[in-house]
Amino acid sequence: MAMRSWLFVPGDSETKLGKVANCGADAVIVDLEDAVAPSAKAHARTLAARWLHEHAGGAFSRWVRINPLDTPLWRDDLAAVMPGRPDGIMVPKAAGPEQLQALAGELSQHEQRIGVAAGATRILPLVSETPVAALGIASYAGAPLPRLAGLTWGAEDLSAAIGASRKRDDRGVWTDAFRYVRAQVLLTAHARGVMAVDTLHADFRDLDGLGRIAAESHADGFAGMLAIHPAQVPVINAAFTPGEAEIAEARAIVALFSANPGAGALSLDGRMVDQPHLEQARGLLERLGQT
Repeated sequence: MAMRSWLFVPGDSETKLGKVANCGADAVIVDLEDAVAPSAKAHARTLAARWLHEHAGGAFSRWVRINPLDTPLWRDDLAAVMPGRPDGIMVPKAAGPEQLQALAGELSQHEQRIGVAAGATRILPLVSETPVAALGIASYAGAPLPRLAGLTWGAEDLSAAIGASRKRDDRGVWTDAFRYVRAQVLLTAHARGVMAVDTLHADFRDLDGLGRIAAESHADGFAGMLAIHPAQVPVINAAFTPGEAEIAEARAIVALFSANPGAGALSLDGRMVDQPHLEQARGLLERLGQT
C-alpha cells in the first residue's frame, strides 16, 4: 500500500472525523495531542476509539497521535484506542529510541489483551521537536525497534524551542537548522530501511506552493508527507505518484541489466546507467508491486 499522504484530523471533532474517510489520504492520523485542548482530551479519546472501530478494514491506514511520552496522558490514550486496533501510533516529541522501546513494551501488553498479533501496531515518531532530539536522530538507524514504520519531523515545535522567528528564507528554502534536521531524517530512515515522511506545509491554502514542495520532497527521496487539511491530500498524492515516464524508465533499466547479467554499467538512450540506477529502479517497481 502506498503511504504518500498522512492526514491529521482533530480527535475531538466529530464533524471532521465523520468526513475524513472520504478524503483519499493513504493514512489518517487521529490527533489526541496538539489539536485537542486539555479539557477535551477525554472526549477525544472516546471519539477516536469509536472512529477506529467504525473504519476497521478500510482503504486507508488508521493511526493515532498520542500525547508525549513524558506526560501522564499517553497511557490513557493507549487504553482508549488500542481496542480499536489502530495500524500505528504516532509519537510526538520523541526523545530517542529508548523511549520508543518503553512504548513498544506497553503496546505488546495491549496487543496480548485484545488478541492481535504481537508487533502489529507500528510506530512513527516525530523525531525533531526539541534540540536534544534533533541532535540524536541518527541513533534510530541501528536501534532495536522492530515496530518502527518510519521517521518524520516537525518544524513548529523546534522553531519555538530554539527561538527561531523564521523557518524558511526569502526564497522559500529551509534555513540551516531545519535543513539539517530534514536531511538527518531522510538519511537515517533510508539507513534503517523505513519510510521517510516529510513534514507538513503549514499554509493549507497555498496549494501551488505545496505542489512544488511535495514534488521536491519526492525527488529528494521522501516516501510521503504530512497533511493538515483535506485539500492538501490530492496534491501530495499526485506529487508522490510516479509518472508513466518514470515507471517506463525503471522498467527499461531493469530489463537492460537482466539482458546483460554481470554488467556493471550500461548505456541507455545515450547515457550511462550503473548499479545505483538499477537499485533505484527496482525499488520503485517494488513499491508499485510490479516486480
